[in-house]
Amino acid sequence: MKNQGRLATVLGMVFLAILVVPPVYYMIIVSLKPRSSIYRTPSWLPERSSLDNYVKVLFNDKFLVNIGNSLIVALVTTLLAMILGVLAAYAIARFKFPGRNVASQLILMSYLTPMVLLFIPLSVVVGNLGLADTLSGLILVYLTFAVPLCTWLILGHFREFPPDLEEAASIDGASRMRTLISILLPVSAPALATAASLAFMMAWGELFLALTFVKGQSVMTAPVALQHMSTGDVQQYGPIMAGAVLSAIPVLIVYYISQRWVVQGAAEGAFKG
Repeated sequence: MKNQGRLATVLGMVFLAILVVPPVYYMIIVSLKPRSSIYRTPSWLPERSSLDNYVKVLFNDKFLVNIGNSLIVALVTTLLAMILGVLAAYAIARFKFPGRNVASQLILMSYLTPMVLLFIPLSVVVGNLGLADTLSGLILVYLTFAVPLCTWLILGHFREFPPDLEEAASIDGASRMRTLISILLPVSAPALATAASLAFMMAWGELFLALTFVKGQSVMTAPVALQHMSTGDVQQYGPIMAGAVLSAIPVLIVYYISQRWVVQGAAEGAFKG
């Protein structure tokens, strides 16, 4: 039985590798091909490798600025969403007030609401605040989705954690904030890592709202800049693939750093509500 389970796991990993690895590998290969080689018969091996596409994207197209914009948006969104999410989750999990259960359900519903339905209200709010075509406006928009996500994920962990240690700390004179920071947050590292990783990836790779709220070249995020590399019927496959490879690096770094806590958080029930 144990061998059968191990075989099923191996087969599942092989199947996923077949689905995931070839597109990523081909993307890297195309990014290394000169323009003259891209439109020939597709080949899984580059006839001649070249970094021209990366040079063009980073220096001629100023894609490095766009990656910097994405980093600012993703990091600030993640930081604010985590702060607000932790405070909201702690209040719902530990304080007793009328409508507490309703509040937790509304948080989940706000995250599950399709962004298309919120497009016009968000446009009005951002415009009235004078934040149109700015990174600050885009961060504000992303927070409307990232805060409910972080709150819901962290709330499930806070509810599962017994409050005995917190009560003991309060008896010793610790404040609510001190108890939260010194006791609850350290043992909640898996849930926090899971929520932060998902919030970062959402803010990093989002395209629809970014296309709407940022227009200028100096404030474009990486996904928007990649979208604008296609002009009319002309597809610059080499630079696009090079930009996609560069855009994937920060996400891989974040996942590599947090993978241990993410897996542990999933195993411990970080996704329970």
